[in-house]
Amino acid sequence: MIARLDGTVLGAAGTRVVVGVGGLGLAVSVTPQQSLVATVGSSIALHTTLIVREDDMSLYGFGTQAELDAFDLLRGVSGVGPKSALGVLSHMTPNQLADAVAREDETAFKAVSGIGPKTARLIIVQLAGKLHATPTTGRVRGDAGADVLVALTGLGWPERQARAALDAVGAQPDAGSLLRAALAELGPRA
Repeated sequence: MIARLDGTVLGAAGTRVVVGVGGLGLAVSVTPQQSLVATVGSSIALHTTLIVREDDMSLYGFGTQAELDAFDLLRGVSGVGPKSALGVLSHMTPNQLADAVAREDETAFKAVSGIGPKTARLIIVQLAGKLHATPTTGRVRGDAGADVLVALTGLGWPERQARAALDAVGAQPDAGSLLRAALAELGPRA
C-alpha cells in the first residue's frame, strides 16, 4: 500500500523515524543504523512496507530495496515476525544474511534478540536458495557508514562536519579505510 516515502525527517530515536510527507508525520520503524543517519531537517527516502494487523498498522522502512526484500523474506519464515526480521537486519546486511544462509551458519544469528537456535535453523532452511549476495561497489554504506559516523561524532566532531567528510571521501573498500579517509579529510583537531 505504501511502498516508498520521500520526505523530511521530523524526528528520530531508537528504531523509529518520523517522516514528514505532505503535511503528515508518518512514524516508520527502521534499523538503528538508519535512525543514526536520519537527522532532523534532512531529506530521507525509504522503501517501505505497511503491515496491517487486527489491532495495529505499522510502517517499516529501509534505505535500500535489498533490505526491504530481505525483510519480506524473513517475515515469510515460520516464527519470524516483523520485529524479529527488523532485528536480524539490525545486526547484518542483506549480503551478510545471504552469506550466513549459504554457509548454514546458525551462530550468525546469536546476537539477534528473539532468534534462538531453532528459529535460526528455520531461517537457514527456508531461505536457502532465495538470497544471493551482491557485490558491493563504491563507498561503504549502511552499517559501516553509520558506524564510522558514530565513531567520528564520538571523537568530538559535530555530526554535520562528520557527514560532510564522509560525503567528500568518495569510494572506500571497507569501514577502516572509510574511517581513515574521513579522519584525513577532517584534519587534526585543534
